[in-house]
Amino acid sequence: MNNRVVITGLGLVTPLGLDVPTTWEALIAGRSGVGSITHFDASEYPTRIAAEVKEFDPDALFGRRDARRMDRFTQFAMAAAGQAMEDAGLTVTDSNAHRIGAVIGSGVGGIISIMEQLEVLRTRGPRRVSPFLIPMMLSDTAPGQVAIAYGLKGPNFAVISACATGANAIGEAAEVVRRG
Repeated sequence: MNNRVVITGLGLVTPLGLDVPTTWEALIAGRSGVGSITHFDASEYPTRIAAEVKEFDPDALFGRRDARRMDRFTQFAMAAAGQAMEDAGLTVTDSNAHRIGAVIGSGVGGIISIMEQLEVLRTRGPRRVSPFLIPMMLSDTAPGQVAIAYGLKGPNFAVISACATGANAIGEAAEVVRRG
């Protein structure tokens, strides 16, 4: 079987921009997304630069309550998936929901949640650790949240392969589509 696979919708949340047009414009202009670290105090580290996603407001996108129940990587995935669904003009219905899925890659998963809740455990005790820690830290939470949000009932999984994660996620998704 040699089914063609095409990209029908795009969504991006990057250090260059929070959507496709902004990111593309920055790329074409040769701008860099690298700069001084602002998300935490990096003064004690030998390197104080990174490619951070800035000006991303998860509360505005998902509401404060839901945003607090998602690690930042899941928030990025949800935002990008929403953009891609809109860009594709994809409408999920009962008749096609089983043919639409979510394959998302994450090299680490919810590392921010793990670090924050470890500090809560250390300073405030086990009763103060968030009951959402496990679902927030799991790498497959991002595709699961996307599937829940959009009613997707097709293949749904996370790809985790260190620095090759992005390429592998695209390849796995293409193979799922190719297989029908």
